[in-house]
Amino acid sequence: MQQLETDYLVIGTGAIGMTFVDTMLDETDATFIMVDRHHMPGGHWNDAYPFVRLHQPSAFYGVASTELGSNRIDETGSNQGYYELASGPEISAYFEKLMRERFLPTGRVQYFPMCNYEGNKTFQSLLSGKQYTVKVNKKIVDATFFNTTVPSMHKRSFEVATEITCIPPNDLPRIAVNHKRFTVLGGGKTSMDTCVWLLDNGADPDSITWVCPRDSWVMNRKSTQPGVDFFETTVGGFADNLDAMRDAASVEDLFLRMEASETMLRVDQTVTPTMFHYATLSAGELEQLRRIKNVVRGQRVERIEAGQMVMTNGEAVPANEQTLYIDCTARAVVLEEDEPTKTVFQGDLITLQVVFAPLLTYSAAVIAYVEANFETDKEKNSLCTPVQLADTPAEWMPSTLGNMWNSFNWSQNKELRRWTDQCRLNPNAAAIREGAGKEPAHKELIGRIRQNSMPAMMNVQKLIAESNSS
Repeated sequence: MQQLETDYLVIGTGAIGMTFVDTMLDETDATFIMVDRHHMPGGHWNDAYPFVRLHQPSAFYGVASTELGSNRIDETGSNQGYYELASGPEISAYFEKLMRERFLPTGRVQYFPMCNYEGNKTFQSLLSGKQYTVKVNKKIVDATFFNTTVPSMHKRSFEVATEITCIPPNDLPRIAVNHKRFTVLGGGKTSMDTCVWLLDNGADPDSITWVCPRDSWVMNRKSTQPGVDFFETTVGGFADNLDAMRDAASVEDLFLRMEASETMLRVDQTVTPTMFHYATLSAGELEQLRRIKNVVRGQRVERIEAGQMVMTNGEAVPANEQTLYIDCTARAVVLEEDEPTKTVFQGDLITLQVVFAPLLTYSAAVIAYVEANFETDKEKNSLCTPVQLADTPAEWMPSTLGNMWNSFNWSQNKELRRWTDQCRLNPNAAAIREGAGKEPAHKELIGRIRQNSMPAMMNVQKLIAESNSS
């Protein structure tokens, strides 16, 4: 067994592990060993379906030190008029380049791909079986808490007859040409991406059946754009959300108010969504989804047979025998039900989590800055309270409230506020920094935010209490 030594042992080289180390390289002179089962950095992006793109602009993703993309506005397609969305291959190449051209040349990072961490500061090569033990001078960093899965990795929860073709979306571009009818299984962002991909590539909307167990509220991409040019839709969208939070009488009323201000969207306006997973769509993508009329709502598939789908309630839904089924039912994040969050700083262990939902990389960068610049676990944890990712509209409220409390706490420390204001991963910082003092309308929006933040937080706390008691 080979003996190694480092300051920080980082388990996982996905986006949050990479972002943590990136910020630590700038803020400290520490050394790092990074271990991952994949052959390249980037985590689940190595396994993602080929047409996947970010929900959010590339400007808000990746590590703090290095831009992703070229800050280009898309001129065509369903994202037309908005900042570019990096593709899966772009993101994989970005993280691989970071490792090769930024991390390793420092001489402070050792990278061990194709290795499995076995606990107790040991790991083993998946190819050779060689074992390593690590003397860790400072801390272990767990970058695997979210246990991210993609369709190609998950185990199906339904049965499929042998004569039926059911694939993950990874195989769709290769196999789609052999079929004329398609059934998309799942209600999340992967299913939305799959439906839009089929339509963008010429599929007849009447050839598509969408099995959507839960409808979802989705965020409007126009309210998530970087820079001063989108000040009124991004910063203004946040101001509108605060107005809704201040005035809402219930969870449903809150989301209807946000829909009225166009910060929230839903595919079918006659259906009240029961899911919220931070999915983000443009108006163009929404219009594409609305072209699909064959939607099976409120049920999950139990088994697929020749000529029919049998649902969990026993209902049999007729289906064309030549249908291609696309399984989009994997959950992106799998957490322990009894422990949806953990304390971030616990002695010699750092568990990377979300401290500003849903921005995982911004959260990891903040945690790294706090680790590098503050002394005690008590002080660090007071600045890095985990925010639980929402599953339902009701859970959007404590998630958003957590973001606001963390942001307020960060603003109370001069150096941390300076750093967050300059961090490129902070979604509103650039727009506020560049535009807050330039236009009277911008000043008015900032004034609204300051005036309404506390009343909004107070009313949301009341709504949370009512929701928990019902």
